[in-house]
Amino acid sequence: MADRTPQSSPESFLSGSIGPESRAVLEQQLAEHRAHLAALPESAGLVHRAHVLLDMGEALIGLERGKEAWETVRPLVEPLVAAGDWQEAVEACDVLYRAEQEDSILALGQGVWLSVTYPVKAQTTVAMLGHIVDETPEQADGAAVAAMMAHYIAGLRTEGRERDSLMFLTTQIIARVARRHRGIEDQETLDTWIEMYELNNTDTLLKRLGRMLDAIVGEHWWFDRDELRTRLPVN
Repeated sequence: MADRTPQSSPESFLSGSIGPESRAVLEQQLAEHRAHLAALPESAGLVHRAHVLLDMGEALIGLERGKEAWETVRPLVEPLVAAGDWQEAVEACDVLYRAEQEDSILALGQGVWLSVTYPVKAQTTVAMLGHIVDETPEQADGAAVAAMMAHYIAGLRTEGRERDSLMFLTTQIIARVARRHRGIEDQETLDTWIEMYELNNTDTLLKRLGRMLDAIVGEHWWFDRDELRTRLPVN
């Protein structure tokens, strides 16, 4: 199975046309994934099937065939959410976002909600929030909210070297956002900026992120968040 860890920016996948050698490799991978899918027994579980379809989606995005990637992966989201397969559901939303279709921004909002609400891999959540940073206008506060939430998740869900590496990355994202948001270059001003915008208050941060996701998705949620909230542990 291919490594589908979302990247910090969709441009890394969709920057210009691919060369003939890379295209040939991706076409071969796509053919192998399709053969794998066709060979799966009827008893194959949802997650197993989803992994193959997600790999197909990644190959299609690499081939700049976003519509096909969308059609391949979109049917996975609701079944994965219903089954509680959060990691795969978020990966599906990431592929749909990078497919650059009409509703891709809806996929991003829903993927971010799932990745923050449920304990998916920290790298996945940070990357999804990184997409929000990339989508947000330079002077808007939303990028700061997403960057600080990514930093919080990195510290909460990782340990050891992985924690150090991911928190270094999220610190750099925060610094970049502060620079473009207010021209901030030094640590003292950065700390003041974080205090002024209450970016170090987790409860406030979650509420602001929630409002931002509601603005992104509107009435077009693909799942019932209230029902999902009833399935969350009390603590």
